This record gives sequence, structure tokens and C-alpha cells, in this order.
Amino acid sequence: MILQRANKLQGEITVPGDKSISHRAVMFGSLAKGTTRVTHFLQGADCLSTISCFQKMGIEIENTPEEILIHGKGLYGLSAPAQVLDAGNSGTTTRLISGILAAQNFNVTLTGDASICKRPMKRIITPLSMMGAKITSKNGNDCAPLLIEGTALNGIHYDSPVASAQVKSSVLLAGLYAEGATSVTEPFLSRNHTELMLSAFGATVTSEDTTATILPHPDLHGLEINVPGDISSAAYFIAAGLIVPNSEILIKNVGINPTRDGILKVALEMGGNIEILNKRIDGGELTADLLIKSSSLHGTTIEGEIIPTLIDEIPVIAVMAAYADGTTTIKDAAELKVKESDRIAIVSENLAKMGCDITPTDDGMIIKGGKPLRGAALDSYLDHRIAMSFAVAALLADGETDIKDAECVNISYPTFYRDLESLIS
Repeated sequence: MILQRANKLQGEITVPGDKSISHRAVMFGSLAKGTTRVTHFLQGADCLSTISCFQKMGIEIENTPEEILIHGKGLYGLSAPAQVLDAGNSGTTTRLISGILAAQNFNVTLTGDASICKRPMKRIITPLSMMGAKITSKNGNDCAPLLIEGTALNGIHYDSPVASAQVKSSVLLAGLYAEGATSVTEPFLSRNHTELMLSAFGATVTSEDTTATILPHPDLHGLEINVPGDISSAAYFIAAGLIVPNSEILIKNVGINPTRDGILKVALEMGGNIEILNKRIDGGELTADLLIKSSSLHGTTIEGEIIPTLIDEIPVIAVMAAYADGTTTIKDAAELKVKESDRIAIVSENLAKMGCDITPTDDGMIIKGGKPLRGAALDSYLDHRIAMSFAVAALLADGETDIKDAECVNISYPTFYRDLESLIS
């Protein structure tokens, strides 16, 4: 994929449905009684992997461009799959479904692509094992493929060493089947879509500070869910609209859940001109329209409790920082090393190729911005967020930028390049 400098960006777009919410709608709808109808579902590869896994466990799911209909069979309605469950490239599918599978009355092997089979699963194996789960890493490296032997579980209070919605959700989902209450306490609050949606389906979930607690054996009932636009997908247009001169972009219907809105806080802190319009609650989730205008950005420090609210947006924040005046320091983000790629190393490698003064650190990076960047041949390493971030970087770089394996954006945003092209004028 070859991209060039843009003179300005103008127009209005609606980004695809939120990936985290789309995954959960399928999972929880499968465990509910009756039909769950989902609109604005993200038709990306990761969410399709979740659909496939539940179909293999006997759930009828109708997937049309207009809606997803999930014909749930209740909390105990899953059946043993005839084959291995393949989560593809999806860490969310792998980690969340493990909590559900741990309590079933059948055994299953859960695997994924080459990237998933390198990503750390001990972070869920440990708490689930504390609940009584029987999970074996078949290669003995605490990664997929996982053999999960369904068994009875007990509720626990788990102090998670990381603020991770995937870890928290895996344990809470196992807690649906456990004897006694199950609680997870995090060092900082991670995204809370699981707590909000499970409550809407009928589970008893409470949250206090950074602790979430769920009671077992609820009656879950089908819902109508309209998925808001994914702020992680909107982030690329937020960044592009801020850095490209003479730009104005309206992004419609974006989820701005307070556990996900760190990109907005950082962009405003850097001097970004962002108006939050038409704020409303839709299906328990806070949504709004975002008006983005070109801005003169300056460096900042990003650390601490805001990190879990923008962990997926750090690559494109780094691009913003490269075009901002002054130094931006990102700390407390070691989690970036175990995403679809080592995002600290790859963001640093690619920005350096474009001429940016960037230093990777153990838990982040230091970016001295304001230097003109040039186009370069870059590798996405099959990481969708890397590909999209450097498509944004290309918009203000001199010359051509060639991104290898750029089609990996299909994981979360299949129409990304078309939407970007529609704004270039």
C-alpha cells in the first residue's frame, strides 16, 4: 500500500462498530435465553472468529449486513464442538472464551494463528486455575493452543497484576458458573464493557473503585444492542485531522466510554481542537459526535492510570507526537510488547525510518517531535494498528510511504483505506 502527503482532510465519516462491544455481544447473546439482535456490528476478522467459535458450539447466529441475530440457548446451552476452536488473530476471543469454556461439561482445544500462539496466556491461566479450571498449554509455553477441560469452578477474589479488560472479563465470565461470588481488583480501571453489558443482559455485577464483582448462575435474556463506533478506529481520524493542515472532520456516533476515552484527553492536552457534540447514552454506552480541526500540537507526558484507557491508541499517539513541537514521553505501557506485535519496538523502528527522533524504553518511548518526516518503506508486521497509524503518518510526510502487508487492517477496520481516501481533498 503506497500513500502520499495530503493537502487537507475534509468531510464526515462513521467508523465501524466497537470491536470490544461486538465481541461481547456475540458471547453474551450466546449465553442468554432468546434472541439478541445486534446492529452496527464490526464485520472484522476478529469478531467473525468469535461468531465461528460459538457456531461450532451449537449456537445459531445469522449474520447479515444489517444485523446479527444470535439465538442464545442460555448459560448452560453450549455443546461440545466437533473440532478445534480457532480464534484467528483475536486475543479478545481467546482470553474471554477461555473463562466460559473452563466451566463447561466438555473438553475443547482452543488455538489461533501464529501471532496468537505467541501471546501470553498465563495471565488468564493463573486466575482461572485458582478457580479450579483445568487449562494446559499444549506446547508448554503458557501460550495457545490450550486444552481446556471443563470442570466445576469456585468463586475467588483475584488481585490482577495488570489492568487488563481481557483478564478481568475472563475471570468474571468464569464467575457466571462458579460457586460463590467472583471479584477482580485491578491496579487501574480497565475498560468496563463486560460489566455494563452483562448487567444489561441480567447478571448481577457491581463495581467499586477498581474492583468488579459478579454473582453466579444468573438468568440472562436476549437484548437489542446498537454498537457505537469504535473510538480505537476513530483515533486514526482524530490524529489525522489534528496534524494535517486545513482539515476538518466530523466523526459520527463514536463510543466515548470513560474507560476508553484517553485518546481524547491526550489530544486535548496536546492542544488539539476537538469538539464533543450530541453526547448521549445508547445501550448503556456513552456516545457522541467528534468534530476535529487542524491544530498546533505540543508534547506531553502520558503515564499512570490513563494508560489502560488508550493502550490500543498509543501507536497513533506516537505519530501525533512525532509531528508535535517538543518532547512526548510515554511510560507504564509495557503491555504494548505483548499485543499483536511488540508495538514499542515497531513504532520506534518505523518512526525512526521516517526521520523521527525516537527512543524506545522498557515501558514506552520518548519522542522528540517537530522534525519533518519523510516517506519510507515500512513493515506493518501484520499488526492492524501499526498499519493504520503509519497510514496517518504518511499524510504529512515528504514523498511516498509504502506499508507492507497493509491489508491486515481487515482485522478491525476493513474499509479503513476507502474511508481515509474519501476525506482527502
